[in-house]
Amino acid sequence: MKRKDIITMFWISLTVSMFFFFAFTSERTLENFGLTILISLLYTVVLGGGNGLLNSFLNKRFPWSENTSKRATISIVSIIIANIILVYFCNYINFVVIQKGATTEEYFSGKFNLTNWFAINIALLISAFLHAKSFMEELKKTSKKEVVEQKLIAKSANAQFESLKNQLDPHFLFNSLNVLSSLIDENPNQAQKFTASMSKIYRYVLEQKDKELVTVEDEIEFAKTYCDLLKTRFEDSVDFVFDVKKEDYRKYVVPLSLQLLLENCIKHNFATSSKPLVIRIFSEGDILCIENNLQVREQIKESSGIGLSNIVQRYSLLTKRNVFIEKSEDYFKVKLPMLINKPNIVSAEQSADSKNYKKAQKRVKEIKDFYMNLISYCIVIPFLIFINLFTKSSFHWFWFPVLGWGIGVASHAFQVFGVGESWQEKKIREIMNKEKNKNNGNF
Repeated sequence: MKRKDIITMFWISLTVSMFFFFAFTSERTLENFGLTILISLLYTVVLGGGNGLLNSFLNKRFPWSENTSKRATISIVSIIIANIILVYFCNYINFVVIQKGATTEEYFSGKFNLTNWFAINIALLISAFLHAKSFMEELKKTSKKEVVEQKLIAKSANAQFESLKNQLDPHFLFNSLNVLSSLIDENPNQAQKFTASMSKIYRYVLEQKDKELVTVEDEIEFAKTYCDLLKTRFEDSVDFVFDVKKEDYRKYVVPLSLQLLLENCIKHNFATSSKPLVIRIFSEGDILCIENNLQVREQIKESSGIGLSNIVQRYSLLTKRNVFIEKSEDYFKVKLPMLINKPNIVSAEQSADSKNYKKAQKRVKEIKDFYMNLISYCIVIPFLIFINLFTKSSFHWFWFPVLGWGIGVASHAFQVFGVGESWQEKKIREIMNKEKNKNNGNF
């Protein structure tokens, strides 16, 4: 036990002894005061220390975080047995050894059964507090650990997302400068127009690069401007068709996704006036499609693959919905999910952790409610018994709340640790596994 716990027990013992000495002792002598302190220390050290050591032992062998149901069952059984033994020991030392008010035969004959029963309830109250305190401390540690883990996952996802977004600047700038370099030789006038358009577009890139999502409307407007820029260079060799429904404009996509896909279309396909490259941007339900007729250009050097993989990875961090790619002999199509709401940056693993955390929170609340019920029982019932016996009533009415409430507590414990949702889920899984194995055996 910790030094702090020992000091706490000493002060509790002194407070209780003074209360009994001034409230119930008729002869207030120094000898009786010392005797009261000795008896109080006996009960405090044996009951408090014994339950504290038992709780520490159970925390090491059966932590709450590993198997809550098993720990709760072992705790209930062990504290009942331990407190019965400790109470009988304390009362024996008190009444037989210290006060010498009875012999050993009289003590075990049943004369002190009511006294022992009352003391056992007090001891269970102390033990319930200790175990509830231990459970709440473990809950606090687990909650802190979960929060730290969730923060680490979120930081990791954000760092990954920022890394992906930072690829866009050099990627866009590098490709745009290549186009500009080609235009300077081919058509200087067009190169000037291209430079003006490029500065306008690059401003959008800088504005949107720090956002996780942008509206479809903003992305379409940007794509149209970018298509005008491409038209400056390719003229009649490239045609762009926009057919996005107005009701889809308020939905969300990852920023610069259309610009990256348009770059890919130009990069991987040849375009001439006789065989123009036709790029269609249209919506199908909650999907934004970018489709082009397939006119594959022979690649001089291997593609870096930044554009499409960047989009796929950013979507994987934002939603469970996937980016789909369709390819045939005639066309190449990329399908981007349009999101109705702006989700947080979560990975699939984080989403699963969040569900498990909510489930664990619900389970913790159930256990916490049970312990509050048990603590209330241990506080109120001894108080009612004390009132009934102190008033010297011949009718022991306290048995009604003892049995009635006790059945309720037992039912609550059975529901939480016995036939609860976890038990039902476990049985469902067992039956499903049996059926699965049975079916597998038939083949």
